[in-house]
Amino acid sequence: MTADDLVSIGLVNPKSATNVAAILRAAGCYGVKSVFYSGQRFRYAKDHVKNVSDAALFRLDTKNMRAKIPLVGVDNLLTAVPKDATPVVVELAERAIPLPEFTHPANAFYIFGPEDASVPKDIVSQINDVVYIPTFGSMNLAATANVVLYDRLSKRDYPHSSDFIKRVRDNKNNL
Repeated sequence: MTADDLVSIGLVNPKSATNVAAILRAAGCYGVKSVFYSGQRFRYAKDHVKNVSDAALFRLDTKNMRAKIPLVGVDNLLTAVPKDATPVVVELAERAIPLPEFTHPANAFYIFGPEDASVPKDIVSQINDVVYIPTFGSMNLAATANVVLYDRLSKRDYPHSSDFIKRVRDNKNNL
């Protein structure tokens, strides 16, 4: 990706704090600028943390991307599409094109459905770009986001040097 690329993510009514944390981790790895979510399930879970084990679910974002990447609750994801961004729905929909054949827009807003349902038809019907990941089954929400963001990076200019590897690898990796 180039420095001029602007990538954001929209999550339709996510239910799992674990998946949202994993998406934030992926967002940090792949240069996503912001993550938006709709619906009440995640907001309710976040606002009703009752004990330490519940709070631990929200700390699965081990690189603390929540402090660096805005995580914003919205009523309608289509109103959250950043200026000049092209919305892209990622869904197992009949008119979707396979991800390997998709050309990612420079400024993209990827919309992912919830863990236990699909992106609503009223959203899909308003979006021109609908893609799916060819698999033999439905993938986990966070895994789907990681695959889409990796595909985007693999099709663009990406950093490839020893200096880059040294800068981004885990601090316990000294290879």
